[in-house]
Amino acid sequence: MYELIILSLLMRMPMHGYLIVKITNDQIGPWAKISSGTLSTILNKLEQTGLIAILPQERIPVRGDRHLRTFTITEEGRKRFHQLMMDTSSNLGDYQKFFHYKMGFVDLLRPEERLLLMNHYMNYCQITILHLQTEMDSLVQSCSRAGRSSDSGVPGESTACHEAHCTAMAS
Repeated sequence: MYELIILSLLMRMPMHGYLIVKITNDQIGPWAKISSGTLSTILNKLEQTGLIAILPQERIPVRGDRHLRTFTITEEGRKRFHQLMMDTSSNLGDYQKFFHYKMGFVDLLRPEERLLLMNHYMNYCQITILHLQTEMDSLVQSCSRAGRSSDSGVPGESTACHEAHCTAMAS
């Protein structure tokens, strides 16, 4: 996820690490934060693999007594960005989150690629809805078959129905 966000940001313009941390944390929201140390490790890895590069010192703004490292994306990084944007089979458990991040940079893709991603996400949503409907129908059927004895403590609900309801609510 961080690789996609960093490469996406650098597709727009060169940035220094502090700005990358700020924008990344704004994007990933309150449920997660990336530290400067973690970002530094990721940036070093991306630089070593040739996906990003550091701009020469004379183009880097000075902050106090320290020179900021400003990063730019390489041609290999642009290819990797495109590969990550078009990937629809990795990170399926976090697919909604990844799709959300991708939408901020979808304008960097060709129109037919945008359409492909949108169609894939619509299919993903339809399958998710179908799955949830099937789970709900299964729960309703198990409650109907279990009868209406009052073993669960809930008036009109059987123990089996209550257990099925609790299991469904826990997942």
